[in-house]
Amino acid sequence: MSEPKKLAIIATKGTLDWAYPPFILASTAAALGYEVQIFFTFYGLQLLKKKLGLKVSPLGNPGMPMPMAMDKWFPVLGTAIPGMEAMMTMMMKNKMKSKGVASVDELRELCLEAEVKMVACQMTVDLFDMSTSEFIDGLEYGGAATFFEFAGESDITLYI
Repeated sequence: MSEPKKLAIIATKGTLDWAYPPFILASTAAALGYEVQIFFTFYGLQLLKKKLGLKVSPLGNPGMPMPMAMDKWFPVLGTAIPGMEAMMTMMMKNKMKSKGVASVDELRELCLEAEVKMVACQMTVDLFDMSTSEFIDGLEYGGAATFFEFAGESDITLYI
């Protein structure tokens, strides 16, 4: 019997909109029989916290579709107005829910159930003085060498 295909993902972003790609791709690949590992580093570590406080920022995100075609008439600087980030985060969560898209919590749990290996970058945990008690159970902690050991044998490697 042949070895399963392998998918290695590096997750570096810690916002609501950037939380979906690594978890959706990882859970899909696992369902297709891939062996999957996600290496979370820098701001990507936010995706591993027990209490997710993920937000989406319209500022500096020109590809974000805005409600009421605001991206066509609303000045970009206006997205920096206090409260816009909270409003856009709420709107994004409501849109996802109305379309039946699983929450980040649900996708993360699905990955754990599918035995996706999640590795938190130990250097980044130390750099930002984070405590391992902030993170969900079932993680491994390691450095770049841990990632390279798996990625070096992977069929697909993605940087998200």
